[in-house]
Amino acid sequence: MEAEKRRGGGEKEDMSHVIHKVPAGDSPYGRAKHLQLVEKDPEMAIVWFWKAINAGDRVDSALKDMAVGMKQQDRAEEAVEAIKSFRHLCSKQAQVSLDNLLIDLYKKCGRMEEQIELLKQKLGMIILGEAFNGKTTKTARSHGKKFQISIQRETSRIPGNLGWAYMQQNNYDAAEVVYRKAQMIEPDANKACNLGLCLIKKGRFDEARAVLEEVLHRRYPSSDDGKMISRAEQLLREIELQPAVSPLEVGLSIKEEIMERLDLVMNEWAPFRSKRLPIFEEISTWRDHIAC
Repeated sequence: MEAEKRRGGGEKEDMSHVIHKVPAGDSPYGRAKHLQLVEKDPEMAIVWFWKAINAGDRVDSALKDMAVGMKQQDRAEEAVEAIKSFRHLCSKQAQVSLDNLLIDLYKKCGRMEEQIELLKQKLGMIILGEAFNGKTTKTARSHGKKFQISIQRETSRIPGNLGWAYMQQNNYDAAEVVYRKAQMIEPDANKACNLGLCLIKKGRFDEARAVLEEVLHRRYPSSDDGKMISRAEQLLREIELQPAVSPLEVGLSIKEEIMERLDLVMNEWAPFRSKRLPIFEEISTWRDHIAC
Protein backbone atom coordinates (compact mmCIF):
# COMPACT_ATOMS: atom_id res chain seq x y z
CA MET A 1 0.00 0.00 0.00
CA GLU A 2 2.79 2.43 0.96
CA ALA A 3 4.61 1.58 -2.26
CA GLU A 4 1.43 2.34 -4.21
CA LYS A 5 1.05 5.69 -2.41
CA ARG A 6 4.64 6.55 -3.17
CA ARG A 7 4.14 5.61 -6.79
CA GLY A 8 0.96 7.66 -6.89
CA GLY A 9 2.73 10.64 -5.35
CA GLY A 10 5.54 10.29 -7.83
CA GLU A 11 3.10 10.17 -10.71
CA LYS A 12 1.39 13.31 -9.37
CA GLU A 13 4.74 15.08 -9.07
CA ASP A 14 5.65 14.03 -12.60
CA MET A 15 2.30 15.31 -13.86
CA SER A 16 3.00 18.73 -12.32
CA HIS A 17 5.95 19.08 -14.70
CA VAL A 18 3.60 18.44 -17.62
CA ILE A 19 0.69 20.55 -16.42
CA HIS A 20 2.76 23.58 -15.35
CA LYS A 21 5.57 23.09 -17.89
CA VAL A 22 8.14 23.02 -15.10
CA PRO A 23 11.57 21.62 -16.07
CA ALA A 24 12.11 18.14 -14.66
CA GLY A 25 14.93 17.51 -12.21
CA ASP A 26 16.39 19.33 -9.22
CA SER A 27 18.36 22.03 -11.03
CA PRO A 28 18.21 25.58 -9.57
CA TYR A 29 16.14 26.80 -12.52
CA GLY A 30 13.76 23.84 -12.25
CA ARG A 31 13.36 24.51 -8.54
CA ALA A 32 12.68 28.21 -9.22
CA LYS A 33 9.97 27.42 -11.76
CA HIS A 34 8.39 24.89 -9.38
CA LEU A 35 8.26 27.55 -6.65
CA GLN A 36 6.86 30.08 -9.09
CA LEU A 37 4.22 27.98 -10.85
CA VAL A 38 3.34 25.10 -8.53
CA GLU A 39 3.98 26.32 -4.98
CA LYS A 40 3.01 29.92 -5.84
CA ASP A 41 5.86 31.35 -3.77
CA PRO A 42 7.20 34.25 -5.89
CA GLU A 43 9.69 35.51 -3.31
CA MET A 44 11.44 32.16 -2.94
CA ALA A 45 11.26 31.71 -6.72
CA ILE A 46 13.28 34.91 -7.12
CA VAL A 47 15.89 33.55 -4.68
CA TRP A 48 16.24 30.39 -6.76
CA PHE A 49 16.38 32.32 -10.04
CA TRP A 50 19.39 34.12 -8.52
CA LYS A 51 20.93 30.74 -7.73
CA ALA A 52 20.29 29.54 -11.27
CA ILE A 53 22.05 32.61 -12.71
CA ASN A 54 25.03 32.14 -10.39
CA ALA A 55 25.19 28.45 -11.29
CA GLY A 56 25.02 29.15 -15.02
CA ASP A 57 21.77 27.18 -15.26
CA ARG A 58 19.59 28.42 -18.16
CA VAL A 59 20.75 31.98 -17.53
CA ASP A 60 18.72 33.54 -20.37
CA SER A 61 15.42 32.25 -18.99
CA ALA A 62 16.40 32.65 -15.34
CA LEU A 63 17.25 36.35 -15.72
CA LYS A 64 14.10 37.14 -17.69
CA ASP A 65 11.85 35.18 -15.31
CA MET A 66 13.48 36.77 -12.28
CA ALA A 67 13.06 40.29 -13.69
CA VAL A 68 9.38 39.63 -14.45
CA GLY A 69 8.90 38.22 -10.94
CA MET A 70 10.55 41.27 -9.40
CA LYS A 71 8.31 43.58 -11.43
CA GLN A 72 5.24 41.72 -10.16
CA GLN A 73 6.55 42.15 -6.61
CA ASP A 74 6.95 45.93 -7.10
CA ARG A 75 10.73 45.56 -7.19
CA ALA A 76 11.17 47.11 -10.62
CA GLU A 77 14.30 49.08 -9.67
CA GLU A 78 15.98 45.85 -8.52
CA ALA A 79 14.94 44.17 -11.76
CA VAL A 80 16.56 46.94 -13.82
CA GLU A 81 19.85 46.58 -11.93
CA ALA A 82 19.73 42.78 -12.22
CA ILE A 83 19.35 42.94 -16.02
CA LYS A 84 22.13 45.51 -16.34
CA SER A 85 24.44 43.45 -14.11
CA PHE A 86 23.88 40.01 -15.65
CA ARG A 87 22.82 40.49 -19.26
CA HIS A 88 26.45 40.00 -20.35
CA LEU A 89 26.04 36.36 -19.28
CA CYS A 90 23.10 35.91 -21.67
CA SER A 91 23.15 34.87 -25.30
CA LYS A 92 22.92 37.31 -28.18
CA GLN A 93 19.43 35.97 -28.95
CA ALA A 94 18.19 37.01 -25.49
CA GLN A 95 19.25 40.66 -25.75
CA VAL A 96 16.17 41.88 -27.65
CA SER A 97 13.74 40.44 -25.11
CA LEU A 98 15.86 41.87 -22.28
CA ASP A 99 15.63 45.30 -23.91
CA ASN A 100 11.85 44.91 -24.14
CA LEU A 101 11.76 44.04 -20.45
CA LEU A 102 13.88 47.09 -19.62
CA ILE A 103 11.49 49.35 -21.52
CA ASP A 104 8.57 48.09 -19.39
CA LEU A 105 10.61 48.39 -16.21
CA TYR A 106 11.74 51.93 -17.00
CA LYS A 107 8.10 52.85 -17.56
CA LYS A 108 7.06 51.34 -14.23
CA CYS A 109 9.91 53.14 -12.44
CA GLY A 110 9.15 56.46 -14.11
CA ARG A 111 12.61 56.53 -15.68
CA MET A 112 11.39 58.21 -18.86
CA GLU A 113 14.75 59.40 -20.18
CA GLU A 114 16.17 55.87 -20.18
CA GLN A 115 12.99 54.48 -21.69
CA ILE A 116 13.09 57.06 -24.48
CA GLU A 117 16.74 56.41 -25.28
CA LEU A 118 16.17 52.65 -25.52
CA LEU A 119 13.07 53.10 -27.70
CA LYS A 120 15.00 55.43 -30.03
CA GLN A 121 17.82 52.89 -30.19
CA LYS A 122 15.40 50.10 -31.15
CA LEU A 123 13.70 52.27 -33.78
CA GLY A 124 17.08 53.30 -35.17
CA MET A 125 17.99 49.64 -35.64
CA ILE A 126 14.79 49.09 -37.60
CA ILE A 127 15.38 52.11 -39.84
CA LEU A 128 18.94 50.94 -40.54
CA GLY A 129 17.76 47.41 -41.34
CA GLU A 130 19.59 45.90 -38.36
CA ALA A 131 16.54 44.55 -36.53
CA PHE A 132 15.13 41.04 -37.04
CA ASN A 133 18.50 40.07 -38.56
CA GLY A 134 17.51 41.89 -41.74
CA LYS A 135 14.24 39.95 -42.12
CA THR A 136 10.73 41.39 -42.31
CA THR A 137 9.23 39.08 -39.65
CA LYS A 138 10.37 37.19 -36.60
CA THR A 139 8.93 34.53 -34.32
CA ALA A 140 8.27 35.57 -30.73
CA ARG A 141 6.98 33.66 -27.73
CA SER A 142 4.61 34.76 -24.99
CA HIS A 143 3.14 32.55 -22.26
CA GLY A 144 4.45 29.49 -24.05
CA LYS A 145 2.80 30.37 -27.38
CA LYS A 146 4.63 31.33 -30.57
CA PHE A 147 3.48 34.14 -32.84
CA GLN A 148 4.82 36.21 -35.73
CA ILE A 149 5.81 39.87 -35.45
CA SER A 150 6.21 41.93 -38.62
CA ILE A 151 8.73 44.73 -39.02
CA GLN A 152 5.83 46.97 -40.06
CA ARG A 153 3.94 46.28 -36.83
CA GLU A 154 7.05 46.81 -34.71
CA THR A 155 7.87 50.05 -36.50
CA SER A 156 4.42 51.37 -35.64
CA ARG A 157 4.39 50.05 -32.06
CA ILE A 158 7.71 51.55 -30.99
CA PRO A 159 6.92 55.16 -32.01
CA GLY A 160 3.56 54.74 -30.26
CA ASN A 161 5.37 53.86 -27.03
CA LEU A 162 7.90 56.61 -27.63
CA GLY A 163 5.13 59.15 -28.12
CA TRP A 164 3.54 58.19 -24.81
CA ALA A 165 6.90 58.52 -23.03
CA TYR A 166 7.32 62.01 -24.48
CA MET A 167 3.79 62.85 -23.31
CA GLN A 168 4.78 61.94 -19.74
CA GLN A 169 7.55 64.53 -20.04
CA ASN A 170 5.12 67.13 -21.40
CA ASN A 171 7.22 67.16 -24.58
CA TYR A 172 4.22 67.47 -26.87
CA ASP A 173 6.19 68.58 -29.94
CA ALA A 174 8.23 65.35 -29.96
CA ALA A 175 5.16 63.28 -29.12
CA GLU A 176 3.25 64.69 -32.10
CA VAL A 177 6.08 63.85 -34.48
CA VAL A 178 6.33 60.21 -33.46
CA TYR A 179 2.55 59.68 -33.26
CA ARG A 180 2.18 61.01 -36.81
CA LYS A 181 5.06 58.78 -37.91
CA ALA A 182 3.39 55.72 -36.34
CA GLN A 183 0.04 56.55 -37.95
CA MET A 184 1.64 56.80 -41.39
CA ILE A 185 2.85 53.21 -41.32
CA GLU A 186 0.00 51.50 -39.41
CA PRO A 187 -2.87 53.71 -38.25
CA ASP A 188 -5.09 52.65 -35.38
CA ALA A 189 -7.65 54.20 -33.05
CA ASN A 190 -5.49 54.12 -29.92
CA LYS A 191 -2.66 56.14 -31.46
CA ALA A 192 -5.25 58.47 -33.03
CA CYS A 193 -6.68 59.19 -29.57
CA ASN A 194 -3.18 59.79 -28.21
CA LEU A 195 -2.43 62.15 -31.09
CA GLY A 196 -5.71 63.93 -30.39
CA LEU A 197 -4.75 64.34 -26.73
CA CYS A 198 -1.34 65.66 -27.76
CA LEU A 199 -2.93 68.26 -30.06
CA ILE A 200 -5.29 69.30 -27.26
CA LYS A 201 -2.31 69.86 -24.97
CA LYS A 202 -0.79 72.06 -27.69
CA GLY A 203 -3.98 74.10 -28.01
CA ARG A 204 -4.68 72.94 -31.58
CA PHE A 205 -8.31 72.04 -30.95
CA ASP A 206 -9.60 71.99 -34.54
CA GLU A 207 -6.93 69.49 -35.59
CA ALA A 208 -7.57 67.39 -32.50
CA ARG A 209 -11.31 67.38 -33.21
CA ALA A 210 -10.74 66.22 -36.78
CA VAL A 211 -8.53 63.32 -35.63
CA LEU A 212 -10.95 62.21 -32.90
CA GLU A 213 -14.01 62.41 -35.16
CA GLU A 214 -12.29 59.95 -37.50
CA VAL A 215 -12.20 57.52 -34.57
CA LEU A 216 -15.93 58.01 -34.01
CA HIS A 217 -16.54 57.43 -37.72
CA ARG A 218 -14.73 54.07 -37.44
CA ARG A 219 -12.01 55.04 -39.91
CA TYR A 220 -9.20 53.32 -38.00
CA PRO A 221 -8.59 49.68 -37.13
CA SER A 222 -9.87 48.93 -33.61
CA SER A 223 -12.31 51.87 -33.86
CA ASP A 224 -15.08 49.39 -33.01
CA ASP A 225 -13.54 48.97 -29.57
CA GLY A 226 -16.01 50.53 -27.14
CA LYS A 227 -13.17 51.84 -24.96
CA MET A 228 -11.67 53.73 -27.91
CA ILE A 229 -15.03 55.26 -28.79
CA SER A 230 -15.60 56.32 -25.19
CA ARG A 231 -12.13 57.82 -24.98
CA ALA A 232 -12.57 59.78 -28.21
CA GLU A 233 -15.93 61.10 -26.96
CA GLN A 234 -14.37 62.11 -23.65
CA LEU A 235 -11.55 63.98 -25.39
CA LEU A 236 -14.05 65.76 -27.65
CA ARG A 237 -15.98 66.89 -24.57
CA GLU A 238 -12.71 68.18 -23.15
CA ILE A 239 -12.19 70.26 -26.31
CA GLU A 240 -15.63 71.83 -25.91
CA LEU A 241 -14.64 73.03 -22.42
CA GLN A 242 -11.51 74.77 -23.70
CA PRO A 243 -11.43 78.52 -24.42
CA ALA A 244 -11.19 79.52 -28.07
CA VAL A 245 -7.64 79.96 -29.35
CA SER A 246 -6.68 82.01 -32.39
CA PRO A 247 -4.79 80.13 -35.11
CA LEU A 248 -2.13 82.84 -34.86
CA GLU A 249 -1.38 81.72 -31.31
CA VAL A 250 -0.44 78.21 -32.40
CA GLY A 251 1.42 79.17 -35.56
CA LEU A 252 0.52 79.44 -39.22
CA SER A 253 3.05 76.93 -40.60
CA ILE A 254 2.21 73.78 -38.68
CA LYS A 255 2.72 71.48 -41.67
CA GLU A 256 6.12 72.97 -42.39
CA GLU A 257 7.06 72.58 -38.73
CA ILE A 258 6.04 68.91 -38.77
CA MET A 259 8.08 68.27 -41.90
CA GLU A 260 11.12 69.95 -40.37
CA ARG A 261 10.81 67.97 -37.15
CA LEU A 262 10.40 64.70 -39.02
CA ASP A 263 13.63 65.43 -40.90
CA LEU A 264 15.43 66.17 -37.64
CA VAL A 265 14.17 62.97 -36.04
CA MET A 266 15.08 60.87 -39.08
CA ASN A 267 18.59 62.34 -39.10
CA GLU A 268 18.96 61.55 -35.40
CA TRP A 269 17.76 57.95 -35.72
CA ALA A 270 19.47 57.12 -39.00
CA PRO A 271 22.61 59.24 -39.59
CA PHE A 272 23.88 56.84 -42.25
CA ARG A 273 22.52 54.24 -44.63
CA SER A 274 23.11 50.51 -44.67
CA LYS A 275 22.18 47.68 -47.01
CA ARG A 276 18.51 46.96 -46.36
CA LEU A 277 15.55 44.99 -47.56
CA PRO A 278 12.87 46.91 -49.55
CA ILE A 279 10.68 47.34 -46.46
CA PHE A 280 13.44 49.37 -44.79
CA GLU A 281 13.79 51.58 -47.84
CA GLU A 282 10.04 52.17 -47.64
CA ILE A 283 10.33 53.10 -43.96
CA SER A 284 13.11 55.59 -44.66
CA THR A 285 10.87 57.53 -47.06
CA TRP A 286 8.12 58.28 -44.54
CA ARG A 287 9.14 61.90 -44.23
CA ASP A 288 8.46 62.34 -47.95
CA HIS A 289 4.90 61.04 -47.66
CA ILE A 290 3.42 63.00 -44.78
CA ALA A 291 -0.02 64.33 -45.68
CA CYS A 292 0.07 68.01 -46.58
